[in-house]
Amino acid sequence: AEELIAAGRVKVNGKVLSSPAFNVMPDDVIHLDGTEIPPIERTRLFLFHKPAGVVTTNRDPEGRKTVFDVLPADLPRLMTVGRLDINTEGLLLLTNDGGLSRVLELPATGWLRRYRVR
Repeated sequence: AEELIAAGRVKVNGKVLSSPAFNVMPDDVIHLDGTEIPPIERTRLFLFHKPAGVVTTNRDPEGRKTVFDVLPADLPRLMTVGRLDINTEGLLLLTNDGGLSRVLELPATGWLRRYRVR
């Protein structure tokens, strides 16, 4: 980033940034080489009741319906926190934050999971 700023390629709110010692605020508009850098989206966590018969994956090579096929299209890019088998229904967490997903999935972080089998 410092090299890009030194080369005059970064603008904040229309002004060329001359120093890397600049505090960017949430409402600031940043451009790199004339292209706007989108703001970082806040972390979001969704609860989804996965029905049976739907796979917990982005794309299924066998052409089966995925959780992303049944979610509303206007949601941000999401990833699942863990998985549920195709024949399992139940609560599935989805997030737009990969770091949060990893923390929630790791057994070492201590998140307790409970399953009820009928």
